[in-house]
Amino acid sequence: MRTSFLILFVLGLAFSAGATVSLPVIFTDHMVLQRERPVPVWGWAEAGREVNVKFAGQAKATKADKDGRWKVTLDPLKASNDPQNLVVSGQNTVVVKNVLVGEVWLCSGQSNMAMTVKGVKDAEKEMAAANFPLIRMFFVQSFTATSPQEQCKGVWQACSPRTIPNFSAAAYFFGRNLHQTLKVPVGLINSSVGGTAIEAWTSMDVMKDKTELQPLLEQWRQGVALFEQPETLAKNEAAKKQWQDAVKAAQAASQPSPPQPPVVGRDPLNANRPSNLYNGKIAPLVPFAMRGAIWYQGESNVGNGPLYATQLPLMISDWRKRWGDEFPFAWVQLPNFLKREAEPGAASHWARLREAQSKSLALPKTGMSINLDIGDEGNIHPLNKQEIGRRLALWARAQVYGEKIPWSGPLYQSHAIKGSQVMIQFQHVEGLKTADGSAALRGFAIADATQNWQWAEARIEGGQVTVSHPGIQTPVAVRYAWANNPEVNLINSAGLPAGPFRTDDWPMDNFSMPLKPVAK
Repeated sequence: MRTSFLILFVLGLAFSAGATVSLPVIFTDHMVLQRERPVPVWGWAEAGREVNVKFAGQAKATKADKDGRWKVTLDPLKASNDPQNLVVSGQNTVVVKNVLVGEVWLCSGQSNMAMTVKGVKDAEKEMAAANFPLIRMFFVQSFTATSPQEQCKGVWQACSPRTIPNFSAAAYFFGRNLHQTLKVPVGLINSSVGGTAIEAWTSMDVMKDKTELQPLLEQWRQGVALFEQPETLAKNEAAKKQWQDAVKAAQAASQPSPPQPPVVGRDPLNANRPSNLYNGKIAPLVPFAMRGAIWYQGESNVGNGPLYATQLPLMISDWRKRWGDEFPFAWVQLPNFLKREAEPGAASHWARLREAQSKSLALPKTGMSINLDIGDEGNIHPLNKQEIGRRLALWARAQVYGEKIPWSGPLYQSHAIKGSQVMIQFQHVEGLKTADGSAALRGFAIADATQNWQWAEARIEGGQVTVSHPGIQTPVAVRYAWANNPEVNLINSAGLPAGPFRTDDWPMDNFSMPLKPVAK
């Protein structure tokens, strides 16, 4: 009888604890709420339990549904530098302290978004000056998942010289520019993982029926099925154990450690498996109120540029649908990288990826920063994240907040062929010039119908560029900055570089890289 009573008591405690009011981790101390927009607040409680939410003079009430979920929506809030408490009460009371109201941005991508301030140009100077307590960053610490998650791990931190070393650099310099211009708090949600492909950040719901993505998805299905076979699991475990023993032996002998053996099949929790990062690092954030998103990714998809032209708009539309909001979305066009090519017309996987990024501007409320002048041929991670962040902020200030400033480098608009010359018209001209003050433009190539590419003679004439070559009397196509690491110097009066483009649509299927084979 005493045992039965004890069991019932423990079960009662477990039920009581499980039924307490709780919030997603993104609702924690030091957070920033979005100003001037409805703000959803949601969480979990005992089914049928009344839940009350109070913040900034507002009081909202609701009841948890049969599954224990609840949600209220705060009316649009005014920006506030003064810390306030968000109070949620039901069976218990949760107090979220030191809450500000301002601008909130989701910052996502791979290693160039994950790269921290301690690794950038002038890092020591930047960290010492990072005394901005009204800039807050939330780092999503959760990793992959095979199905969409409701909860994640993470923490909000106020910006200070102590905390800044581990802030995303691109996100921080973007947010700092906005904070200094708008004079309101800025919240930055950093959800990024190095070395990851865009398909990992997109939900399976929108990918599963896309014809173009079926070869990629099928390869992953086969790889995971192989990995999960009992004999494969045993083989991988044995190889791992053998490698660990070899590492210990190498360390004991003061020798270099051997490389880790490849995994047979594909781990279902792999960070590059389609939808895994969406499930673990994006889904738990929905529907947190925010102004928009910035994206720095693409390196892991270089080699499949045409597919990326489908994938980037698909992911953006997917996220917008999840939030129920066509929020502004901007990305970093891949900077220059790798050894410079001497000849025009060379195959370029990086140019193909940049072309896909440019094409994605057809989506409404999108923007792109052009960065062909700040890359590093020997480092895939440019150190000048200050300029990356500034250029993204120029877009946001102009296109999202309405500031009358130049925000983009020149973008190809149209062309006309007149005899042996091709005239190129641009958007965002605002005073075309060369970055180095020289009269000669670099980076233009011209071709005739035989696809005989030659470096062109190009000159600025008002708001357009005229391109020609003495050996090509009947030109049909022009390309600009069409290389992995192009030598270019066309900018506008704001000092922003022109974007790469080509006027031809000649097939380049031979430039595409095959999908990576599954290890067997």
